[in-house]
Amino acid sequence: MNISLRKGVAADTPLVCALAKKIWNEHYPEVITQEQIDYMLDTWYAPDVIESQITDPAHTYWMVTLEGAEQPCGYCALSKKEEPGAYYLNKFYLDARGKGIGAQVFQQVLAHYPDLRVLRLNVNRRNIKSVNFYFKMGFKIESVYDLPVGDRYVMDDFVMLYQNV
Repeated sequence: MNISLRKGVAADTPLVCALAKKIWNEHYPEVITQEQIDYMLDTWYAPDVIESQITDPAHTYWMVTLEGAEQPCGYCALSKKEEPGAYYLNKFYLDARGKGIGAQVFQQVLAHYPDLRVLRLNVNRRNIKSVNFYFKMGFKIESVYDLPVGDRYVMDDFVMLYQNV
């Protein structure tokens, strides 16, 4: 199944918020509590927060569409870090998991960053499916990081590192 990528724009904000709500509620109940999911969606995926990220030149949102589909089925977001060739994968969410689409998206996104030397991300340590996906993409665990996200919640994360050498 082929995919296409396009850069996200402010008009994509409602779609990103809707995808986040659907994906988080389907995927994360086995990882974190429903209360934390609701908190994260209300705080980190509020429309004003997403729109400010999409329109921020330091971030690039990539909207993912399956061949023949009218609407995107996911998105990812990267930001450039100060170190030359260093990027951070802020978000990688697909509503079509287990079909090899994630690997295609990852490879197509990388193609847009020819200067990329290192890519880091945070992933919840209990999010085994995603951790395993990132291992398959060539990431390694760099460190363990407990990230306070507010209102007594903490994300128990791995910081994972991809090196493009």
